[in-house]
Amino acid sequence: MYLKKIMAATFAATALAGQAQEKTFSIIPEPVEITVTGQGEYLIQRNTVIRMSEPTLAPSATYLADYMERYLGIPLQVELPKSGKSRKKLSSAVETILSKPGDQPCIILKNQKNGEIPGGYQLEITPVGGVRIEGNDEAGVFYGVQTLIQLLPTRAGVLPILPTLKIIDYPRFPYRGMHLDVVRHFFPVDFIKKYIDYLALHKLNYFHWHLTDDQAWRVEMKCRPELTEKGSIREGEIFGLYPGKYQPLPYGGYYTHEDVHEIVRYAAERHITVIPEIDIPGHCMAVLATYPQFSTTPNEPKKAALTWGIFNKFNNVLAPKPEVFDFLKDVFSELCDLFPGQYIHVGGDECAKRWWQESEETQQFMREHELKDEKALQSYFIHYVQEVVNAKGKTLIGWDEILEGGISEDCIVMNWRRPEFGKKAVRTNHRTIFTCSAWSYFNLKESRIQSEIGPRGPLSLEKVYEFQIVPDSLTTEQQELVWGAQGCLWTEYIPTTWKAEFAIFPRMSALAENVWSPLEKKDWINFTRKVEMQFERYELWGARYSEAFFRTQDIERKR
Repeated sequence: MYLKKIMAATFAATALAGQAQEKTFSIIPEPVEITVTGQGEYLIQRNTVIRMSEPTLAPSATYLADYMERYLGIPLQVELPKSGKSRKKLSSAVETILSKPGDQPCIILKNQKNGEIPGGYQLEITPVGGVRIEGNDEAGVFYGVQTLIQLLPTRAGVLPILPTLKIIDYPRFPYRGMHLDVVRHFFPVDFIKKYIDYLALHKLNYFHWHLTDDQAWRVEMKCRPELTEKGSIREGEIFGLYPGKYQPLPYGGYYTHEDVHEIVRYAAERHITVIPEIDIPGHCMAVLATYPQFSTTPNEPKKAALTWGIFNKFNNVLAPKPEVFDFLKDVFSELCDLFPGQYIHVGGDECAKRWWQESEETQQFMREHELKDEKALQSYFIHYVQEVVNAKGKTLIGWDEILEGGISEDCIVMNWRRPEFGKKAVRTNHRTIFTCSAWSYFNLKESRIQSEIGPRGPLSLEKVYEFQIVPDSLTTEQQELVWGAQGCLWTEYIPTTWKAEFAIFPRMSALAENVWSPLEKKDWINFTRKVEMQFERYELWGARYSEAFFRTQDIERKR
């Protein structure tokens, strides 16, 4: 259904374009249709007012006003609709404002609520009427604001002179995400909010928050306070690239319930859903450091992992014991209550099954429950958590290994390995998010000459941009199950906020255009031109970024 709406809207937008004047703009992601409507222009002045059709658009209005003042030094007034007016009267008032030439300069935000593609919008700029953004819904209005922002100057103190144009736009995929690993290295709340702002500026709408792993447990659980009292701290830290240098300095940090509420609220104002991940039944060294009795080898010493990539080297899996399942019910129930979004991520990746094979107690459990192999045991864990999550009205997401032992159709699969696993998920009727590591892991260095963020790679800007999200050979019905894609930032070698920014920019911009823009609007050469202007925006935002693409191009030209 979503794909059919996209196709119909694309046809309509193309028809409207007509013989429009050709002009290029540095808007990322590239809109569906831009029509230059004349030779005039519109000046945003210091007395420009932001008006809205209804109070629910206040977050978008204040976001725009805050951006204008913070980055351009231009304070704009936000005018809320007077209470007590009906929706019809409010809409009439908006039309009156737009139709009165010479009136106070204004930017109009309007929610059409028309049932069209979620997140779609129209942005129109005229010399007399000013700026008008009409969204199919509240999110669409917000995305229209992001496009307007990209028409603004990239330095402070300059009054924006806007071209007269009309933009029709809507997202290609419902799911457009970015991931952040806060386990290997912890990031403060202020940076998490800044990271969310980066997503918002790129029209991304899901923040996948990786909160637990072998190295730490990073979210407060009031039902199990020991998890953060002990599991959030590891004994030491490895500095530098592989193999690095170990220093026995305790390293830790976690997010309280108050932190989570603040971050979730901040994201919601930007139309971003936070998806928390608690990774089980593998990647559980931090859990086992807190509760050694949950292991298949409870008498062996346990501590949070000090190194990266411990798969199959250390026993980091949960044992199928009654107290473990009680634990899972407790923490996932609390997680569902803590995060209001629809989705909970269960992890499910890289579960080293050798530890279950070597445990007679585990083998006895499998016989009693008629589980034919360890893959079926992994699915037993996933099914158990799914029942807990479903009882709370939520939907489960897991990495593509959750397919191995069979899962119910309402589970969403996140494909991080080769695309073949994503195809398998789609063909078994699962909504699927493509985040294949070879194209979407931004912890990979961007070029062979770059070594700032890690030893692995390269993952070039062009490779991110050209990643084929919808695999070949899928039927039309199967294509509908490709929910979208995301980028991932694993932080083994990214201990600082500046390195995180350096890793994601400009590749997040390439991802954004890949998941938003129609295939026929994607143009690599045009994108590289726009990236140069995007660098100016990064600088305006105070963000670090990699110039590896342009440095590599210079080296190639000199050869």
